[in-house]
Amino acid sequence: MPESTAPIAIFTIGTQGDIRPCVALGVGLRRAGHAVRIVTSVNFERMVRGAGLDFFPLTANFQSLLDSNREMTEQGLNMAAMARISRRFYSEWATHWAREGMAAAEGAGLVIGVANSTLLAKAVAEARGIPFVGAQLQPLTPSRVMPPLVLSGAGKLPQALNMPLYNVLRLLVWYVMKPAINDLVRPQLGLPRYPWYGPYFHSRQQRVLYGFSEAVVPRPVDWPDTAQITGYWFLDEPHWQPSQALREFLDAGPKPIYVGFGSMVTAQAEQFTTCVLDAIDRSGQRAVLATGWGGLSAKEGAHDDRIFITKGAPHDWLFPRMAAAVHHGGAGTTAAAVRAGIPSVIVPFYGDQPFWARCLQRVGVAPPALDRKNLAAEALASAIVSALQEPVRRSAAALGERVRAEDGVAAALRCLQAWGFLSPVVDDGYRAVA
Repeated sequence: MPESTAPIAIFTIGTQGDIRPCVALGVGLRRAGHAVRIVTSVNFERMVRGAGLDFFPLTANFQSLLDSNREMTEQGLNMAAMARISRRFYSEWATHWAREGMAAAEGAGLVIGVANSTLLAKAVAEARGIPFVGAQLQPLTPSRVMPPLVLSGAGKLPQALNMPLYNVLRLLVWYVMKPAINDLVRPQLGLPRYPWYGPYFHSRQQRVLYGFSEAVVPRPVDWPDTAQITGYWFLDEPHWQPSQALREFLDAGPKPIYVGFGSMVTAQAEQFTTCVLDAIDRSGQRAVLATGWGGLSAKEGAHDDRIFITKGAPHDWLFPRMAAAVHHGGAGTTAAAVRAGIPSVIVPFYGDQPFWARCLQRVGVAPPALDRKNLAAEALASAIVSALQEPVRRSAAALGERVRAEDGVAAALRCLQAWGFLSPVVDDGYRAVA
């Protein structure tokens, strides 16, 4: 299929769960006839190029950051501490952003900015005179009926507090991003600085695509048409093959549970792993442990006849072969468990993870989240047993069936077309409007 002459540049930074959905969206756009550039950190270059997309580097390597600052995890659910830490490393990275962003957007017809890269992408689009669309993997558009995600578990708050709380959180986000955007990016691009309160007030409503399912997060009734929930954006790896040892382990008994914490790291990985192994033993389950970026620490291969340890495996291949998933509650892992139709047990580390834990608990596919810092093997084992009860398994299977029926990438393309950023072509795909 011929590609459009105006590429689409997707800016995204973060961990695996942040990048994979953006690559999935890019693959959908490419299949519809677009040249697509993913602008992200170098540790994801192989993933991007392997998906057939163009890669442009952006200084923002969370993997290196977390690996060299494992103590950050201990501050993960302390919003004030994480704001101070994030402000510092975004400022360091942003010294390169204007140059890198302008190179990535040269000749582009549309810029899509995702999550923490949104203000950079928007500034680059403004400097280049290119249309801009935001994209998010968590619900961030203010609502009078839905509290901010970081406060969704704070008990029954009066709805009258929701909008003031959103405004407070907007100011907190601007506190984090202001040195990077106002002191570096915008001046370097020749753009005016935002006022002291940032870009989130008294401005025209930005168009935003939300890459999650309404089956998990129902759409607030007061969201504007400029905010659209499309469904999840899944990046599958259909040609991936497991090792012979992993295949033999899976074939040797009933479905195991999955235990893995993806891109999370901890300075107490050995102690945490010991607790997890004890919990698995107490639960009586077989298990596949994925060590990921370093949340767990163990030698790959058969730990014993009931536990197999791997660096990782694509969730689209592995999760349908699991009975349940014990994980951190990241957006990507949560989406994968939901699509596979299996229950979750969530041990949050930071960020939006407690929110996703509460979402899954609300729809009956997970027990209450566990406190990682005070995690006991008995509590984790009990949660695993609870998640495997028949009512939870039935709810998870029904939710998975609903999510598998959605096509979030196709829905996102339809939104972009309806908003005038893509035009129909004769093969029923879309191409960028230059």
